[in-house]
Amino acid sequence: MKVVIQRCKEGKVSVNNKIVNQIKYGFVILIGISKNDTEEDLNYLVNKILKLRVFDDENGIMNKSIIDIKGEILSISQFTLQAITKDGNRPSYMNAMNGDEALKLYDSFNFKLNEYIKTYPGVFGGDMILDIKNHGPVTIIIDSKNK
Repeated sequence: MKVVIQRCKEGKVSVNNKIVNQIKYGFVILIGISKNDTEEDLNYLVNKILKLRVFDDENGIMNKSIIDIKGEILSISQFTLQAITKDGNRPSYMNAMNGDEALKLYDSFNFKLNEYIKTYPGVFGGDMILDIKNHGPVTIIIDSKNK
């Protein structure tokens, strides 16, 4: 499982020109699920995300977690994070988990995050438009296979 985490001042996801979900302050997370991912990968990422200290403390030092600042999460499924670009110029997505299985892990990911931080999903498999006001910019990439 791979995630791209962007610290943001605001995040919105739209489908067909209608806002589906939005947050004010926190993380916009793009998650790519591979065919080899398990609940163990999911739990590892949830734990990392909740404890990631990238929000400023009183001294302007990135020392607070999303829990500390009572932020929100906008979670977007993005199978293209599993792209293989080694050969040629057309990415292969053969490492991405199939839709039904990936949806179960995506829902579980959101459910587990939501136990601690208000988490809003995108539309799984949808043609989404993201509007992200990345703060910093701070962008972190975590791969559960690189523990």
